[in-house]
Amino acid sequence: MADLRATRIDFPAGGGHFELQCLTIGVFRNDQPTHRLAVGKDNSAEFPLRADQGWILPAGASGLCEYDDPLDVMMVEVAPGLLFEVGAADLEDFAPVVGDIDPLTLQLALDAENFGRGGTLYRETMHRALAARLSNSLWPSAGRTSTIEDLRLRRVVDYIHDNLAEDLTLTSMAELAAMSGYHFSRAFKAATGKSPLQYVIAERLSLAKVLLRTTKLTVSEICFRTGYNDLSRFGQHFKRATGTTPAKFRAQ
Repeated sequence: MADLRATRIDFPAGGGHFELQCLTIGVFRNDQPTHRLAVGKDNSAEFPLRADQGWILPAGASGLCEYDDPLDVMMVEVAPGLLFEVGAADLEDFAPVVGDIDPLTLQLALDAENFGRGGTLYRETMHRALAARLSNSLWPSAGRTSTIEDLRLRRVVDYIHDNLAEDLTLTSMAELAAMSGYHFSRAFKAATGKSPLQYVIAERLSLAKVLLRTTKLTVSEICFRTGYNDLSRFGQHFKRATGTTPAKFRAQ
């Protein structure tokens, strides 16, 4: 198959057995209050799901998926070769995700069927962005934290990525690492090459660039979703990092 295949499908009520050939994301587009799921066993359990919830299952997963109402679902299949390219070749042994999906993964999955409309380079870039996000969210010991030896700092990096829209403080990060603020700041910069503030800003702007390229959210909405409460400050940081404004970046 291609690097990534995204298909929106309408299924009649019922469901049945499944067997997945590759890592697959299923995003429900309508509520399924009586959804039932079994992975690797025959006895299904009830997992009510709302629109924009769903599941992420590893390659080789099999089981039973049942629902009593017609199902509108976005299915995104990620080829092993694509995971290999982003350094996640071993991304096969993770606990199935059922229910809420990481917000950025969700947004990328919902937009995946449109990736091809921006040309080959854009499509390939966005395929790899989704694969990298899956690696970061499902396999936290890989990717961004693989070079950080201190488990306390790995925990902080994962916390930052999971809470970019929140009011992140040096105090909260230092407490999570069980260090004083002074020692945490020094240890964090030694491990990542950036101060905690520089790291948070860089990651927020990285997320902003993805959202600008892949969504129709307004610049104001992206500002707040990436942890800024001041549109002017967001614009200043973005232009300083990219050399252009968010609006011009989107139009490029």
